[in-house]
Amino acid sequence: MEKKQCQGAEDESFDYYQRAQWLRAAVLGATDGLVSIASLMMGVGAVKKEFRAMLLAGFAGLVAGACSMAIGEFVSVSTQYDIEMAQLKREKKSRKAGDVDVQDIIKEDMDKEKLPNPVQAAFASALSFLVGGLVPLLTAAVGKDHKVRLELVVGVASLTLIVFGVIGAKLGRTAVGRSCARLLVGGWMAMAITFGMTKFIGSGGLEL
Repeated sequence: MEKKQCQGAEDESFDYYQRAQWLRAAVLGATDGLVSIASLMMGVGAVKKEFRAMLLAGFAGLVAGACSMAIGEFVSVSTQYDIEMAQLKREKKSRKAGDVDVQDIIKEDMDKEKLPNPVQAAFASALSFLVGGLVPLLTAAVGKDHKVRLELVVGVASLTLIVFGVIGAKLGRTAVGRSCARLLVGGWMAMAITFGMTKFIGSGGLEL
């Protein structure tokens, strides 16, 4: 009983803000990789039946997307880091030397520990993008028939989005149903729009 109470106390006192720094980057990267590559392959599959075309497009998107996610996340988090550091420096200067006590020093150290890490965020985004993007890429290799291949990509991508939603909700202590629904609907919309628009352009006589 006491053990359960201790675990509950630890759960309540756990700093989910620190976890959110890498969790946000990881979930965003994995979801983006999954949806981007699945949509890209659906778009190519709308006008090309050859697996080679889908494979090359998916691989190119996987590499380019991972690099883009890493650079974008690094720049974004670095900007956030600079802003928060500047704020801490302003707060430190605003205090008079005689007014600084132990509590102020402890608070300043804790604030610095909570600052975002650009390198960590960039690495998490790139790695998770690769993991997410590999799912539809490997799935497409299983289906030999073109129609079956597209159905497998949609089906597996949908299941994986649900898994990502559950993982993100459990780690972040948020509503599971809302998290899964958000990812699933967003993924379906991305794949449907990409497939439909590419099919429309291809049917218009544009040679791809």
